[in-house]
Amino acid sequence: MRIGFIGAGKVGFTLGKYFATHGKEVTGYYSRNTSSSSEAAEFTGTSVFETIEELVGSNDVIFLTVPDGSITSVYEQVIQYPVEGKFICHCSGALASKDAFPGIRDHGAFGYSVHPLFAVSDKYKAYEELADVFFAVEGDEEHIGEIEGMMRDLWLRYQRIDSSAKTGYHCAAAMVSNLMVGLIGQGVDILKGCGFSEDDAISAIGPLVRGNVHHILEDGLAPSLTGPLERGDAGTLRKHLDVLAGDKDKQDLYTILSKSILPIAKKKHPERDYSEIEELLGE
Repeated sequence: MRIGFIGAGKVGFTLGKYFATHGKEVTGYYSRNTSSSSEAAEFTGTSVFETIEELVGSNDVIFLTVPDGSITSVYEQVIQYPVEGKFICHCSGALASKDAFPGIRDHGAFGYSVHPLFAVSDKYKAYEELADVFFAVEGDEEHIGEIEGMMRDLWLRYQRIDSSAKTGYHCAAAMVSNLMVGLIGQGVDILKGCGFSEDDAISAIGPLVRGNVHHILEDGLAPSLTGPLERGDAGTLRKHLDVLAGDKDKQDLYTILSKSILPIAKKKHPERDYSEIEELLGE
């Protein structure tokens, strides 16, 4: 299948380069910014399309690698031209294909979401990391097997999800990515109250954060859990909650997260009595 990209930003660069270097026929790019499409085409060894009509007519699969807020409006331009039998894909984590492409079957086309669970930072290098990235795939059932076949051909890992699960999927991604910044920021703020500068606090927790994430990814949740709650040390937890008593938001966050890891601790140590901690956390 011939694959074309509308949008020549980081995601378009990354997918186009990976596809082209793994045996897929990538034809090229269309972008309102012609310098971007020229740069992407040069990087991927493909062509620049002067119009959307030209790109649509030349491809079987059309990736709309544009900002989320522009996906539907670009799609509405695409369907002004013959699209019967074509696959139209977007890469948004938040939008389900049926919401991004309203009425697509009326035009004889098929809509899919192909989202990499990955923050693309460097448009020239990120394609080298895609082999380790998981993709979430959802869309029209009639040809989704062909989209999955394309993913397998590219040696990419993927999970098919239902369109109704798309918001939950994106929420999970935000929790472990974006909200992680907030969690670490709370710890840094407490360390600043202990006399650390912000830079020193971030530097100090680096080995702890990296080591913990590494163990979770390598060994799983329960084997990686350590700390006072895991040990059943209610006294230390009580002291932590006391030191946070002047900041209700931090205390609430500590309590909520402690409650969330309590079942993991119980799974790891079914013989251990956590009743005092349950009472302390209001379980």
